Amino acid sequence: MRFVIIGAGRVGLRTARVLSAEGHEVVLVERDADMADRARTEGYEVVEGDGSRESVLEEAGIDDADAFGALTSDLNTNFAACMIAKHYGCRTILRIDEDYREDIYRKYADEVDEIVYPERLGAIGAKNALLGGDIRAIADIAQNLQVVELTVQPDSPMKGYTISEISLPADATFLAFGKNDRPLAIPSSDESLEEGDRLAVLADFEVLDDVRQLIVGNAKRAAAGGI
Repeated sequence: MRFVIIGAGRVGLRTARVLSAEGHEVVLVERDADMADRARTEGYEVVEGDGSRESVLEEAGIDDADAFGALTSDLNTNFAACMIAKHYGCRTILRIDEDYREDIYRKYADEVDEIVYPERLGAIGAKNALLGGDIRAIADIAQNLQVVELTVQPDSPMKGYTISEISLPADATFLAFGKNDRPLAIPSSDESLEEGDRLAVLADFEVLDDVRQLIVGNAKRAAAGGI
């Protein structure tokens, strides 16, 4: 696939590296000459200029791109560029750096396919390091919703119970289940929980601690939503 990304800074360049490593073609657009030169030294095609200008995006080949990533630190530039890219039929990804604006952009940016908040993703990694091995944050779905993976411990109050026998709080639901030696899959109601088994759960932050104590046990551990 072919991607055009505006912004060759921390987020844009790392994204380009991942895509390139998977065999995709990436063109970067960057207005800062030093950042553009750095990207070129890594072998990327770079167009210097303002990514919110249609002529610059045309030079980068927006008309032939499969998807477009607006990954600069300037929200106005990102938004304007996504509107242009959508006109050319691209899948559009908008970066935001202030989570309080996410709801606004999700409501009004109908032309944007996805909104990404890199700081939130970084926070998930830090959170997992702090929590340790029996509970792992997978994704923040919204400001109040999170997907977590929980590992059944020896003192779990639900050890030996089947999934159908477990009553989660109202604002939580099972998404996947995996025995300790198998990958996660769609949960079967007659699967029984044993030590080392894993459950993926979607839950509101307010009930995460209750879910953890139910599945993991060990009430002294911190809840994922509280980090």
